[in-house]
Amino acid sequence: MTTQKTNDRLDFSYQALPMRVKFGVGSLKQLPSELDALDLKRVLVICSPEQQSTGQMVADALGDRAVGILPEAVMHVPEEAAQSASDKAKELGADGCVTVGGGSAIGLGKAIALKHGLPIIAVPTTYAGSEMTPVWGLTSNGRKQTGKDPRVLPTSVVYDPSLSATLPVGMSVTSGINAIAHAVEALYAPDATPIISLMAEEGVKALTNALPLIVNDPEDLEVRSQALYGSWLCGATLGATTMSLHHKLCHALGGTLNLPHAQTHTVVLPYALAFNQVAAPEAKAALSRALSGAQDPALELWHLGEKLGAPRSLAELGMKQEDIQVIAEEVVGYSYGNPRPIDLESIRGLLTDAWQGNQPKANPGN
Repeated sequence: MTTQKTNDRLDFSYQALPMRVKFGVGSLKQLPSELDALDLKRVLVICSPEQQSTGQMVADALGDRAVGILPEAVMHVPEEAAQSASDKAKELGADGCVTVGGGSAIGLGKAIALKHGLPIIAVPTTYAGSEMTPVWGLTSNGRKQTGKDPRVLPTSVVYDPSLSATLPVGMSVTSGINAIAHAVEALYAPDATPIISLMAEEGVKALTNALPLIVNDPEDLEVRSQALYGSWLCGATLGATTMSLHHKLCHALGGTLNLPHAQTHTVVLPYALAFNQVAAPEAKAALSRALSGAQDPALELWHLGEKLGAPRSLAELGMKQEDIQVIAEEVVGYSYGNPRPIDLESIRGLLTDAWQGNQPKANPGN
């Protein structure tokens, strides 16, 4: 997807991702009809150990069309777990997967799809947004590799806000800010389009409005619906654009140090945005509108995290000071379309500020 401005006329191409979405409280009841639409008769239900009861509920609803439950999804999709899950799907003769949960469950389903080409029906219970993307990730030997492949894009997504009503407040906050990070990077991506930018702005607005209300009343299904709607939009923007500095930092921190996924995104986002927004005025303006006119979107998101009780530093997540240099060297080794040039010194400064929990700034480390 590309966009350019010629004589005040926009020229761009936009490729819509092929999927079907069911959205609304109680929409889980429509899951069997989604299997019918795809003619699936033997599906493997995938979830994390923490979501096993929800996975069992989904399997019970599908009856004998659920050939098994695999509660083995973990962060960053270790290669060994992916191989084990792929072997299990083949052993059971599965003709599709139903992923129940957040990015870990969806990521494991994508690993199976990548290997065997099985269609995925996603039932998200967090705000990770992975269900909206053809992006896959696998971690091996301390490095997280990512890629894009249309085979891993879920064919159908069932958004039932009632399933997220029991998501703990702390995880709701970090999962929501993780989703916001997708939209932030989409706004200054080299292949952004006006359509994607509208979705990104609306997604940020929906989530930043919803998260404080979730903290006050976690069981409010109207607010949960607003948050899930925002995560849908933010995830879709990630699936349609090129990832940049923020995601590369988080992939390195997660793959190399095994830091928790959503919490890492939450801590890093204000720092990566503070670094980039000076070189992305249109993205900054869109974020300002989404954040009720905030003049410094990065600082506003940093304060929002504080207000919502989110983690404040990478040190708090378990990163050691000596890891700063390791991650900085890894990140500058990537090639990607960041709006502002990077170098080892600037990335080391950014990571130092994030490790200490300092106020984010355009020239990190100073």
